[in-house]
Amino acid sequence: MGQSDGPRGTQGAGSGLPSGRSTRCIALIGPFLSGKTTLLDAILARTGGVARAGRVADKSTVGDGSPEARAHGMSVQLNIADAEFLGDSFTFIDCPGSIEFQHEGALALTACDAAVVVSEPDPKRVPALQVILKQLEDRGIPHILFLNKIDACETPIRDIVPALQPASTKPLVLRQIPIWENGVATGFIDLALERAFLFRKDAPSEMVEIKPNDLSREKEARFHMLEQLADYDDTLMEQLLSDVAPDKELVFSDLVREFSDGLICPVLLGSAERGHGILRLLKALRHEVPFVESTAQRLGVDGAKSAAYVLKTLHTGHGGKLSIARVLSGDVPDGATVTGGEAVEERVAGVFGLKGEETLKKAAARAGDLVALGRLDGVKTGDTISAEKGGVAAIAAPDVPEPVLVSGIGLKDRKDEVKLSAALGKLVDEDPSLVVEHAGETHQVLLKGQGEMHLRVAFERLARKYGVVVERRKRQVPYKETIRKPIEIRGRHKKQSGGHGQFGDVLIDIAPLPRGSGFTFNDTITGGVVPKQFIPSVEIGVSDYMKTGPLGFPVVDVAVTLKDGSFHTVDSSDMAFRQAGRLAMSEGMPKCQPVLLEPVMAVDIAVPSEATARVNGMISQRRGQILGFDARPGWPGWDVVSAHIPDSEIEDLIVELRSATTGVGTYTASFHHLAELTGRLADQVLASHREAAE
Repeated sequence: MGQSDGPRGTQGAGSGLPSGRSTRCIALIGPFLSGKTTLLDAILARTGGVARAGRVADKSTVGDGSPEARAHGMSVQLNIADAEFLGDSFTFIDCPGSIEFQHEGALALTACDAAVVVSEPDPKRVPALQVILKQLEDRGIPHILFLNKIDACETPIRDIVPALQPASTKPLVLRQIPIWENGVATGFIDLALERAFLFRKDAPSEMVEIKPNDLSREKEARFHMLEQLADYDDTLMEQLLSDVAPDKELVFSDLVREFSDGLICPVLLGSAERGHGILRLLKALRHEVPFVESTAQRLGVDGAKSAAYVLKTLHTGHGGKLSIARVLSGDVPDGATVTGGEAVEERVAGVFGLKGEETLKKAAARAGDLVALGRLDGVKTGDTISAEKGGVAAIAAPDVPEPVLVSGIGLKDRKDEVKLSAALGKLVDEDPSLVVEHAGETHQVLLKGQGEMHLRVAFERLARKYGVVVERRKRQVPYKETIRKPIEIRGRHKKQSGGHGQFGDVLIDIAPLPRGSGFTFNDTITGGVVPKQFIPSVEIGVSDYMKTGPLGFPVVDVAVTLKDGSFHTVDSSDMAFRQAGRLAMSEGMPKCQPVLLEPVMAVDIAVPSEATARVNGMISQRRGQILGFDARPGWPGWDVVSAHIPDSEIEDLIVELRSATTGVGTYTASFHHLAELTGRLADQVLASHREAAE
């Protein structure tokens, strides 16, 4: 557990495993702009995988190699690279930090052995950290908190860690304290080793003696760390109470056990950009992260059978479909027949290691490996695949978050419709948090996602990868209309043009119904004035008209009763009475005081408690009705505000919500009821509708 370098490892997918142990898979996860991609490059530089670490600002990192990531200066999909350190092999998965792309990370975490949560040492990060730490805690994934950019920290670490503690239900156990010089962190003291180290840029830290003026800080911080560990170890607790100096081996074994059991969250310090603290982090991962067997057990995988979890799907121009999978038990050789979701059987057409955007051919994947498997067309993200006949029990994939932003899709060239459909299918295959919907009422194709940047990147990928350039269009709100007063009206369809004519005559009553009643059709015909066989045709004619009322929208909450009529023995027909029913509606409905109806949604908004007052203001500004708020179950320091908000006012709610909550607020919405819309707003809707129809 010492800090000496030992032999430098070599990085590369497909490298041998001198130790004979399986590759461990580590997720790098954390809030947006915390430095995860920079940390990945720093790890690769320290382990010999790259000659020198790249910089996000220079667009030279191994991760974020896609044009979209480069253009926006942020991770928009998983970055994967293998590394070897002191004979042990690791696969690192750099997960996007923006909440709009976090489902990528959630899927990857399922099959990871541990996670490094990267965060700046800033109490303002608590809400974003809480979102990340909660999913790790709920899923039992061991995790370390790496406080990045420590060289720029101006607040004492003894104040930072308690300020961040509300983000975690597990104790944040500080493993190091910084060495300060003129207000700058120049090194750290390892509390378990009781040794001091000075940072050296892009080089291993230098071990030095602990200065006398740092000894009291070190002893106080170490005792606090031991107290936290002793909460889960009676022997250590007895030694502390008896003022017996605990054996270092006991301290290290407690750190390993309590971390791997998910009882604590160790806290390490460093600066990824300067390469500080990377070696200490790698050593902690090497000694403390459990192997794939523990992960398989956590996921309920039968270790005697072959099983792999598909955490990502990619469609490539040269290699076709690639399924990124972590092998949890057994082997998956090239050419093997595997059983996937819904018992589909597929043949593996290539096994590839991954390094950023590169793929490297492998003969087989064994337990612990994270690889790309070629051309498993019937396998999707979240599936469990197996080389066993009949497959194995499926691993539970995380729930897909509900979409919070919607955009209409417009084609410049209708000839691209088939091409668009195929491209959207691949887009959703790659990213299950995108949803494509064909809105029947408004006849729009809609793309739904997790935010503005999420949708923007999706449209950019459509153009770049699939050659489909589309126009983003405003989603049309599915307005309806109804009536306020009843009327009795006659509709007569009479036409003579040689031979048999057409004749249908009906008297109908049109009346409003209570909101939410829909549409009803009845008849009170007596004496056969309208033959029974023609009555259904009248209903069809009425229903035809209901699709577009006098205001231009579908009609709801109306009752129509056929009361009287007449027929001709020769000229009456189904079509004639259908036309008569439609004529009666078209003449009567405009006289029934038609009124516009707008959909109102039941919305639950989840935010940190300090943002609740601002959310209440947003709801009021959007013509919403606040129903109340309550504590968010299982989320200390969060509220859920319930409200009714018109559908037309929700379009950009997520943008304002994220702005007010440092990017963590979210909501769910479902249709609740229709409400009358009158006055200036109704006039604007009708004018816009008429303009679009012209």
